[in-house]
Amino acid sequence: DGDEEKQRFQVELEFLQCLSNPWYLNHLAQQQYFKDPAFLRYLDYLQYWKQPEYAKFVVYPHALHFLDMLQHEQFREYISTSENTQELHRMQYYHWMFLRN
Repeated sequence: DGDEEKQRFQVELEFLQCLSNPWYLNHLAQQQYFKDPAFLRYLDYLQYWKQPEYAKFVVYPHALHFLDMLQHEQFREYISTSENTQELHRMQYYHWMFLRN
């Protein structure tokens, strides 16, 4: 059904874009989502958003970068601490401030 496909597209895009927020990633880590194999498979499934026909809808490109990073256990562990999340947030801020164009 077209309406269901449209709704799924919107929900997946919204969730994907939430991944651009380091503090949201920290929240997911704190809630143990990154220990759930089904959730990790979902993150892997979302890789299709990197294809140009889907990526053009992504407003926050850091979401795609963090989606890639979340495929690695080391990053999932890294983002679980407030100190590391603050550092990542700071780096993201400076990227937006100085390196955008």
